[in-house]
Amino acid sequence: MALSRIAALQFKNALRQPARFMSTGAGKTLPSFSMQGKVCMVTGAARGLGYEFCRAFVQSGCTSLAIVDLKEEEAKTAAAELELFARTDNDAPEKVNIIGIECDVSSERSVQKAFGEVMSTFGRVDSVVASAGIVENYSAFDYPFDRIKRLYDINVHGSFFTAREAARNMIPQGGGSIVLVASMSANIVNIPQPQTPYNASKAAVKHMASSLAVEWAKKGVRVNVLSPGYMLTKLTKTILAHDQELKKTWESLTPMGKMGDPEDLSGAIVFLASDASSFMTGSEIRVDGGYCVI
Repeated sequence: MALSRIAALQFKNALRQPARFMSTGAGKTLPSFSMQGKVCMVTGAARGLGYEFCRAFVQSGCTSLAIVDLKEEEAKTAAAELELFARTDNDAPEKVNIIGIECDVSSERSVQKAFGEVMSTFGRVDSVVASAGIVENYSAFDYPFDRIKRLYDINVHGSFFTAREAARNMIPQGGGSIVLVASMSANIVNIPQPQTPYNASKAAVKHMASSLAVEWAKKGVRVNVLSPGYMLTKLTKTILAHDQELKKTWESLTPMGKMGDPEDLSGAIVFLASDASSFMTGSEIRVDGGYCVI
């Protein structure tokens, strides 16, 4: 029988087979997109995008999760909220363990301590998201040096410390997924607000991910980047409530004509953190409504 005919028969037989799905409490999804059985850790997760990433993991079946943030009380409060959210899901398993950890990502020792607590609690870590970051708007001439240093310490050094400790713990267990949160600002210059150090810090995070991805590729550790566009977080809503013209400007510059909701990032973060992206490393996913295209 010709090889092409054999291949055709195999393809027809495959189509007859029922699709394999896994229930994760949020309906049915492809098995590789599930976060069931994975230990996840997210920095800057007490609020904003980091919190939404955690929520997406829980919705995708994660029951072992570390919420890391600067203030312990806020991290523990967010952990309690998400644990309640997980337990009220009818399909969620009984055993849910979501913890809140205090950590200053700009301090290498603090990051190491946080990972130590995660390993002590769960025994492993499979997916880590470096989401902690800040943004400020000063003109280049007016930007105070101490503010610039603080921004780089959190956005750049914090991402590096988080990724390095994640890899140190992942390599002995056979690998894992690291997601660094950059921004569309890593690719474009935002207008009208001046924010040169922020843009440069996110460009650094993007290239950092590429470099680490190559360095750790054969060790089983994947490093990718998620770059959001303008998102309507609680903080952004508060700022724009007093500046509707700025909101109109941002929306007009976005081809889709609107800002994104934090939930719009859920699919991308689960994809990058899960086995669905198992042959993907050193890549960037932009979720920006087309902003960087024009």
